[in-house]
Amino acid sequence: MNPIALSMILSSLALGTILTVSSNHWFLAWMGLEINTLAIIPLMAQNHHPRAVEASTKYFLTQAAASALLLFSALNNAWFTGEWSIMNLTNQISCTTMTIAICMKLGLAPFHFWLPEVLQGLNLTTGLILSTWQKLAPMAILYQISPSTNTSLLLLIGLTSTLIGGWGGLNQTQLRKILAFSSIAHLGWMASILPIMPQLMILNLIIYLIMTSTLFLTLKTISSTKISSLATSWPKTPTTTALTLLTLLSLGGLPPLSGFMPKWLILQELTNQNTPILATMLALSALLSLFFYLRLSYSVTLTSSPNTSNSSLTWRHNSKQPTTLLSLMLISSFFLLPISPLMVS
Repeated sequence: MNPIALSMILSSLALGTILTVSSNHWFLAWMGLEINTLAIIPLMAQNHHPRAVEASTKYFLTQAAASALLLFSALNNAWFTGEWSIMNLTNQISCTTMTIAICMKLGLAPFHFWLPEVLQGLNLTTGLILSTWQKLAPMAILYQISPSTNTSLLLLIGLTSTLIGGWGGLNQTQLRKILAFSSIAHLGWMASILPIMPQLMILNLIIYLIMTSTLFLTLKTISSTKISSLATSWPKTPTTTALTLLTLLSLGGLPPLSGFMPKWLILQELTNQNTPILATMLALSALLSLFFYLRLSYSVTLTSSPNTSNSSLTWRHNSKQPTTLLSLMLISSFFLLPISPLMVS
């Protein structure tokens, strides 16, 4: 892509997110979301492949429908209250439709059907942007309206997302689809704790962004998009492949890695709020996600290619990807658990 066009697109992505996060007016927030959507579509369709065009079309239609519902909710609330302030979402119907619109934008269940298909049609760099940066603006709106949201609705959406994210990833062989269902499951954890303790949602979002960015950058470094090609990555980059194991276990929420911290704090808070059944179901749903993380870990580190793999070996080209950002992300994915006392206090 032309560097000037790429810089304009990335600037528009940053502008849309900053506009949404910093705005107090529904129209400005909606405008920022629209800028975000229109800016990422050229990145999606840059490969000129039918699958990329299909992913761009699905993403555009879904985001357009969610934006229309969001604007309708803001108009309806302004009709009843006479205000356009985000913090003044008092009409119950508007609050419910607004929550549904943001869940559509994020890909939370049962509005998740577009996310795996769209992510599968993208390259790893655009998939990284879609899975991380594009979540910031909708989550910022959801955080601002959290005092007005329907608690039962968010808890139901969160539990459904964690279950579907776990079940959906079990029989997948494409890494981008597995990461899409992983994203759905993690967003379900955030939605579950949002009406009870929004600060924990922010913590979970930060840890999720770090771990997902780490895995996408690792897959980009070893040039792998399928489980079958993971087994051939060990001879090329043994150190990175070994650290991928720890990244996957961190995504699964195993101690003493960083991914254990948000799950531990969320389950503790849900137990303190006298919702042990919800906490138990969330913990059980985490086992579903852990299964396919362990499946990936087995393929990465415990299979010796080509003895147990039917995939053809690729040429061992030296990777030209910058590794500074990957190194920082790897360290953050492993060693953030010791700061958990600061979060508890």
